[in-house]
Amino acid sequence: MALKFGETKGKAVKKSVEAYEYKDGDNVVRLIGGVLPRYVYWVKGTNNKDIPLECLAFDREKEKFTNAEVDHVPQFFPDKKCSWAYSINCIDPRDGKVKALNLKKKLFEQIMTAAEDLGDPTNYDTGWDVVFKRAKTGPLPFNVEYSLSVLKCKTRALSDNERTLADAAEDIDSKFPRATPAEQLAALEKLTVGAEEDESADGEAVKELG
Repeated sequence: MALKFGETKGKAVKKSVEAYEYKDGDNVVRLIGGVLPRYVYWVKGTNNKDIPLECLAFDREKEKFTNAEVDHVPQFFPDKKCSWAYSINCIDPRDGKVKALNLKKKLFEQIMTAAEDLGDPTNYDTGWDVVFKRAKTGPLPFNVEYSLSVLKCKTRALSDNERTLADAAEDIDSKFPRATPAEQLAALEKLTVGAEEDESADGEAVKELG
């Protein structure tokens, strides 16, 4: 649909996704909705900021590398390896907002194991709060460890307000739309020629939180 002359912004509108920020010590979140399986490359932009580009060789639905679509990243950055980057919506009790939780692999595995006994943590009535600790294990940013506090993960029905938030939340797939091979190629060409980087080229503008 064409816009009236005075309505157009003259440029692409960048999509901002509010992400849950992990903190040292105890963390509590309530998971809602489905899990989005992804693998992404982290590529340095022109301002030295990490830009996430989804690995198109990975099939979200099948959770496997099918190479069904052309993935252009290795052509531009042959040394780059894609990394596990699963995400899910959560309610952050600190401010009562729905945020995208960029899961940590080991923490996710612990949640999956606990779910075998506690059930689906996303269920409105029989789900449970995910309680875990984040602890530094060394001086570097990636020297951190996440451990699920299983005994504190109690079954709790969502409140009326939380149900309203969960029902109204934007689906996690919509928050991180998958780029087409053409869109990925265009983003890479902009990055490599030093043009102004477009964080929305991959359909997302979210930073990895350590």
